[in-house]
Amino acid sequence: MRKIIVGAFVSLDGVMQAPGGPHEDPVGGFAHGGWAFPYFDEVGHAAVREMMAEPFDLLLGRKTYDIFAAHWPHAGPDDWIGNLFNRVTKYVASRQPRPALSWQNSRHLGPDAVAALRELKSAAGPALLTQGSTEFLKHLFAAGLVDEMRLFIMPLLLGRGKRLFGEDAQPAAMTLAGSKVSGTGVTINTYRRGGAVATGSFAFEQPTQAELERRKNWS
Repeated sequence: MRKIIVGAFVSLDGVMQAPGGPHEDPVGGFAHGGWAFPYFDEVGHAAVREMMAEPFDLLLGRKTYDIFAAHWPHAGPDDWIGNLFNRVTKYVASRQPRPALSWQNSRHLGPDAVAALRELKSAAGPALLTQGSTEFLKHLFAAGLVDEMRLFIMPLLLGRGKRLFGEDAQPAAMTLAGSKVSGTGVTINTYRRGGAVATGSFAFEQPTQAELERRKNWS
């Protein structure tokens, strides 16, 4: 069975939009494009290599696909990411019925991307690694399809922009499977699905009268 792994650069307040450059995704007047660049050092680059060391296929939303297709095929023969991304299969989710996909080894997921992914996950093959694709990720989290997250959490607040999680993400406990901190303060964490959400309480076993009143009046 194949895993879906989310690879994401994210700010402390959860923004994912346009980490790579000012022209990457200025939708909504986003003015901080390229915010991830100043935080990359040797540790960050090594973590990216580690994330892509095992076999994978790319899983992309249409907008991220267009960004990548305009860049990576033209990166040159010595660019290891470009060579890798050109070689692997790219599965693309799109609201368009059948968009043209010019980048080599690209496949459209079809009109029901979630159903197509359930079928892909049940088959043999490499992991399915997402990059960017904020809108598509929301569908994956809502459907409970994400098995693992590799988050590069940058030490800054962006205030507005497209975010990693929507309000309809399926509740799930996650296990921290690995963590490191770069010299620029980036926390690089690997989370794996850990089952259902567990709950408990720090409240008194016998609630006070004040607490009972608070509950009665809560709205």
